[in-house]
Amino acid sequence: MAIATGGAPLARPATAVDDRLALHRAALWILLAAKLLTGWGVQWDIQWHVLIGRDTFWIAPHLMTYAGVTLAGLISFGLLGWDTWRGGPPAGGIRIAGLVSTRGVHLAAWGMALTGLAAPIDDLWHRLFGLDVTLWSPPHLLGIAGGVVNSLGILLLAGELYPAGPWRLAALLLGGTSLYRGLHLTVEPATLTAYVRGGAFFFSLAILSALVLPAALIPISRLAGRWAPLAVLVLVIVTGVIGLEIAHIGFQALQPVSVIDEEIAREPGSPIALATAIARKNGSEPGQVGGLLHLVSAPPIFLFCVIDGRRRPLAATVAYAAALCLTTTWALGQTRAFAPLVPGATDTALALVLALGAALGGGYLGNRLAEALARDATVAAPR
Repeated sequence: MAIATGGAPLARPATAVDDRLALHRAALWILLAAKLLTGWGVQWDIQWHVLIGRDTFWIAPHLMTYAGVTLAGLISFGLLGWDTWRGGPPAGGIRIAGLVSTRGVHLAAWGMALTGLAAPIDDLWHRLFGLDVTLWSPPHLLGIAGGVVNSLGILLLAGELYPAGPWRLAALLLGGTSLYRGLHLTVEPATLTAYVRGGAFFFSLAILSALVLPAALIPISRLAGRWAPLAVLVLVIVTGVIGLEIAHIGFQALQPVSVIDEEIAREPGSPIALATAIARKNGSEPGQVGGLLHLVSAPPIFLFCVIDGRRRPLAATVAYAAALCLTTTWALGQTRAFAPLVPGATDTALALVLALGAALGGGYLGNRLAEALARDATVAAPR
């Protein structure tokens, strides 16, 4: 059998072996489980840093996170190596760096390579610049980017391995959940920006979400159906609530000694100090992320689905951005920390213009990504 090079598709014989397809499907579900484990580890890790402080790499949430990352990496590269050794995947594939498999497997594997690369870079970053705790550090963003690429690979794998039906839909929704959670991590620090800067920056979360999250919403709707983004949000909330409970049980079992007050005293302007100050003003526990907090996105995503992000991605994204400006303003304005910071008409108008501009850019990029994913899917998305 001739193997194509340079990214060209590989022809596969009609007698594809069933056990190879079964192996790929098993790998897909293990990948989804590993992504869930990683997400819970990251969620607990954020709480640990804010409540306890960073003491060593070998803290429990790091171990949970990297157990998920390691499992996902082993499965992805194991499948890539297996396909190469056996002469290609069951339904044809491409060759990259001498390795042969489907586009979904390649994306999943190389995404985990980026995440794995981020770990030693993160350690070096801390040695050079101290114990930063912001999600916006370069190694953290590199790790998140790798997870996002891996999630895109999972979406492709679902289309490669299953015809239209419940199994394909379930895999797409779970893969979309990991994609949405990964992208949402990149916008969460915007709440601290809103607290520190005020004015038009009060809308930082809505503006960044309008730019970044369409990369999840539009592909999910294109691949899994009109209302799939709303289903994904439900899964994000449910898995987030479970993650908070896992962290609660973990803290109770381990009883770690907090050094957070000492860290705040050393760096009173750090993200940890700001997050703690906000939580104390609001009378809530610091470090809470995910779960029911995502309810603020329910009306905007519902509106996105009503307008139909599959057929009208730009209009749906613009409506999503405008609605998110309203819901985040209302939600933050109900809290003691943010109520005094709600901006006036001029700053609100400026922020709305920025949010709509971000939505146009995010909608365009999200639609291009959706077109690329749908083009590689073996079965058209349900209508």
